[in-house]
Amino acid sequence: MWSYPFMVNAFRAGTVVAVVAGVMGWFMVLRRQSFAGHTLAVVGFPGASGAVLVGVSAVYGYFAFCIAAALVIAAVPRAGRDGGVQESALTGTVQAFLLACGYLFTALYKGLLGGTTSLLFGSFLGITGGQVWVLVAVAAAVLALLAAIGRPLLFASVDPDVAAARGVPLRALSTAFLVLLGAAAAATSQITGTLLVFALLVMPAATAQSLTARPARGLALSVLLAVAATWLGLTVAYYSPYPIGFWVTTFAFGGYVLARAAATAAGRTATRSASRSATRAGGAV
Repeated sequence: MWSYPFMVNAFRAGTVVAVVAGVMGWFMVLRRQSFAGHTLAVVGFPGASGAVLVGVSAVYGYFAFCIAAALVIAAVPRAGRDGGVQESALTGTVQAFLLACGYLFTALYKGLLGGTTSLLFGSFLGITGGQVWVLVAVAAAVLALLAAIGRPLLFASVDPDVAAARGVPLRALSTAFLVLLGAAAAATSQITGTLLVFALLVMPAATAQSLTARPARGLALSVLLAVAATWLGLTVAYYSPYPIGFWVTTFAFGGYVLARAAATAAGRTATRSASRSATRAGGAV
């Protein structure tokens, strides 16, 4: 497997994508913006198909549409009682319209658009060294900007009312985060496909947050889980006829199920221990 340059590029790109998805996904789940993340992932499809239609690389379409959609979603403020409802409504509208545009671009393309399945479900066959370097540059920029706004963003995500009272710019932080999330979704789409980006963004982060509530540990665990799912998915996909996106999603989902089962078992054990302690205390009295 390692003797093929495209597999080496796939593992390099997959590692970069997993790190970005693990970090951005952790904040996305914490901020309860999973629907926005799903939409930003899906709009990569019309972006890529539109880019192919006009004769440019699909990479440019991924980033152009994902970032543009992020700016549109960010136009609705999240503050207030109805802020989340308005954001969800606008997000669903953007997703439906741009997904329809993707099918239109596919229909207008007169050649053989054999990469439709790859756009939707991912592929490691077409990853070049140039794409790897583009991913590295995007990942470095996204992580650097996220590190710059990380502390106030965490504060605003955990307790937005107190953060606003302290003078934290919630609107600017929300817009910046959505743009960074759009860039991360565009980068991830090239590995998992646009329909399964959501899996790599949300599942490792949700698994990590079910295991620990500490931000530093949660971020590190989210990244490790995303990298593990990507590496396992790439390895198994190489030896099977099924898309890489399916395997990445399967391993990520398996990790989430195991984490939830472990958390449930630990909770039941703690409840039983507390009940026994209370019973013993009552008997002693």
